Amino acid sequence: MIIPSAHRLQQVQEYYFSRKLAEVRALNAQGRNIINLGIGDPDMAPSEETINTLVETSKRPGVHGYQPYNSIAPLREAIAQWYQKTYEVELDPEKEILPLMGSKEGIFHVSMAFLNPGDRVLVPNPGYPAYAAAARLVGADPIFYTLKEENGWLPDVKELERLLQAEDVKLMWINYPHMPTGAEATSEALQELVNLALQHKFLLANDNPYSLVLPNEKPLSLLSLDNAKECCLEFNSLSKSHNMAGWRVGMVLGRQDYLQCVLRVKSNLDSGMFQPVQHAAIQALSNPDSWHDQRNALYAQRRSKVYELLELLGCSYQKNAVGMFVWARVPDAVSNVEAFLDEILYEAGVFLTPGKIFGTQGERYLRISLCLPESKIEEATNRIQKHLTSAKAELSL
Repeated sequence: MIIPSAHRLQQVQEYYFSRKLAEVRALNAQGRNIINLGIGDPDMAPSEETINTLVETSKRPGVHGYQPYNSIAPLREAIAQWYQKTYEVELDPEKEILPLMGSKEGIFHVSMAFLNPGDRVLVPNPGYPAYAAAARLVGADPIFYTLKEENGWLPDVKELERLLQAEDVKLMWINYPHMPTGAEATSEALQELVNLALQHKFLLANDNPYSLVLPNEKPLSLLSLDNAKECCLEFNSLSKSHNMAGWRVGMVLGRQDYLQCVLRVKSNLDSGMFQPVQHAAIQALSNPDSWHDQRNALYAQRRSKVYELLELLGCSYQKNAVGMFVWARVPDAVSNVEAFLDEILYEAGVFLTPGKIFGTQGERYLRISLCLPESKIEEATNRIQKHLTSAKAELSL
């Protein structure tokens, strides 16, 4: 390599799914026909009205130019109405809503806007790898806090208090409903975190894209809690909740002065969201409850099939977790979970995600996506059954 890379790249690796999906594509190129149950990429389409709106508005004159960096006013107004209906949170569309070209980009925007080199960031373990990666890319230091199954995958406030006393924390990431475990947080648990943020003067950011996928309770927003707007931001997205992952429509919500900091970063990195996509997002946000109910009914049926696959593997799991994944503990008889799942990939042709990519607390776990039809999940189960039977027969020889 003639030109050396920036030092910051020594602190991060290529995103796991970027590498692993390239491996899966290589196997498919060999004719393997891998069943991918690893990634949360919704296979169902957005509502028909959403697609029609995109097509129709794309034909209008004057919609193909650059757009406002904070998006068109009707989109911000639609988000405000959606938050009021869904989460009972009132937001000022002029001051407290900033649409994003995907909430993943927003994680980096916030890190750029608020973190200096050497600042400390509290990151969940297990948790979405992008939180730690974004911190490292801006020169900040991720400090991992522990989530445990026996505690419902909720933060241990006593551990947080110890970390806060030892570290000068600037930002804390939370993600409820939680990915990868599907755990929901109670308003009481989140209020404790808001109180800690106020007491220790750090920014608390909740990443909330899964609350409309197989919810058990009424969806909860961090911003609905007492004094949350003083110290909190919330991210949301249409990727999972409206089957629009590739459309890249997200949002960050909170105080005007916080959002202005984010906008100063964002406006230097993009030139606005394609206007027809914004109009389509407005339409999607008005999807009736019946549309969400129908989609969730299909996810529930798929989840039942995933339970059967997990029982075949001898895994334990929590039923009725929120979101489009099932998180499960692998039997202790399996010494190396990642090697076991690679064996299933190469021998049975089924890709399942090892929990260790989400942190050390995930090392004994795996994650399965609900983003394939029931027939594919059944086929995956049959392939794994055949492989396990064959492996057992070989051991008995």
